[in-house]
Order: sequence, then structure tokens, then C-alpha cells
Amino acid sequence: MRVGDLLAQATRALPGPDARREAALLLRHVLDVSEAWLVAHADDTIDAGRRAAFEALVARRAKGEPVAYIVGVRGFHDLELEVTRDVLIPRPETELLVELALQRIPADTGCTVADLGTGSGAVALAIAKARPLARVVATDASAAALQVARANAERLGLRNVGFAQGDWCVALGDARFDVIVSNPPYIAEGDPHLREGDLRFEPRTALASGADGLDAIRVIVRDARAHLREGGWLLFEHGFDQGADVRDLLLDHSYVEVFTRQDLEGRERVSGGRIA
Repeated sequence: MRVGDLLAQATRALPGPDARREAALLLRHVLDVSEAWLVAHADDTIDAGRRAAFEALVARRAKGEPVAYIVGVRGFHDLELEVTRDVLIPRPETELLVELALQRIPADTGCTVADLGTGSGAVALAIAKARPLARVVATDASAAALQVARANAERLGLRNVGFAQGDWCVALGDARFDVIVSNPPYIAEGDPHLREGDLRFEPRTALASGADGLDAIRVIVRDARAHLREGGWLLFEHGFDQGADVRDLLLDHSYVEVFTRQDLEGRERVSGGRIA
């Protein structure tokens, strides 16, 4: 069967508006080729072995398994990260957290940054690459997640990143930082979305946090003050409907210059504040 026919067949087999893009990603993975190659070689014939491998991956995706877990990689902020079922799949909206952090991290002087709940290392490694003079500490309560993050740092050749295991600020010991960032779990435990789509396959501890989704954020906002230098910033991602609540939390704990920024779809996504 030809490349173009295989893609058309897979696109029909997959649900949703991204079916064509996902089919192409799966075929590129099997063939180890670029998107441009698929276009240029649409009339090429694929042998039976690789066709069978591709169809097996399409079947897994049709059952709901995330593409990122099937192919083992996900792009994020100009990085290609390895991902496993031990970590949350990096998402485009989290790039806003990175951009807001970079605005507060000087490019020409040393700076210390902590990323709480690093998962695959997406946020920590994006910051470390963009700010090579910064020293970044990536933490996670999961040893398996830290193993993924370490492997990504090594593969990307990022030497300005360290790792520590522990729950939120506990992992930081008595260290203080200029910037602390986090993409914590923020979905309510009873949210029906946890039983839908890609979320069914991702680690629950990286997604849900208490009855209102704010348990982890409450701990981070409370404890980060003891680990920020004077003038230091805390920045974190949250749900689109949690902006008002997290701003109140920050103000209640005496952060100043409290703010919330919207993602590209106009939803409140990242909030933060500074230690006076």
C-alpha cells in the first residue's frame, strides 16, 4: 500500500479533528522520516512489515492511548522530550509559564530557579536552555518521573540543571531561589474529564488535587515564601476557572504584584506574585 493511501486509511480510523496530524505522526515514527518526506513520497509503497507496525499503532490510538505515549516523545518550547506513562504529557499552554518565567530571569547574570513537580522536565529544561547562566533545580515526588527528566537533560546536553526528590518545597531543603515555577495538579478529584481522552492514561497524581483542585497550589503558595529570596517570584499554572481563587491565595500569603495571564485561547492560565 502507498504512503498516501495508508495515511488516508488511518485518518478515517482515528477520531477527532487531529486525526490526519496524528496519523502522520505515527507513520513518521514507524518510518523514521520527516513530514516533508511523507508529502514527497506519497506514492511510495510501504512493505508489509512496516504497514502492520503502523496499523498496530493506529489501533492503539483509536482506543484512546495518547500519541505522545505511543511514540515516546513530545515537542515543547523548541525541545523534543522523551515521555513515558510516569509523567504528564507536556502541553502548549504550559509554554506560557516558561515565557513568564524567562521575563523575570536575566539572560546575562546568574540566577537560581526551582521547578516543583517537574515531570518530564519540560519547564525546567526549557528555562535551562534559554538561560544557560541560570542554575535550575527540578524536583518531583516521583522517582520514576525524575528518571525521565534526568534522561531528557542528559540527552539535550543541559548541564545547568540539578534534580531533587520530594513533595513540593520539601525537596528544596533550606535553599532559596530567585524564581520558583510549577505546573502542579489542579483538576478537582471528581471532575468527569479525568475519565475522558488522554487524561485517562496520564498519572492521576499529576492531574488531580483535592475536592476543588487547589490542594497542591495551597501548599506551594504557603511554603514557597520560605524558599524565595527577597524580590523573588512564584509563578504557577492553574485551571481556567481558578484565577480569582489563586490570586486570593497569593494575597492572603502577602505576595505583592499579584497577577494572572491568559493563554492563547483567552483563558486564565498562569498566576504569580513576588516577595517584597
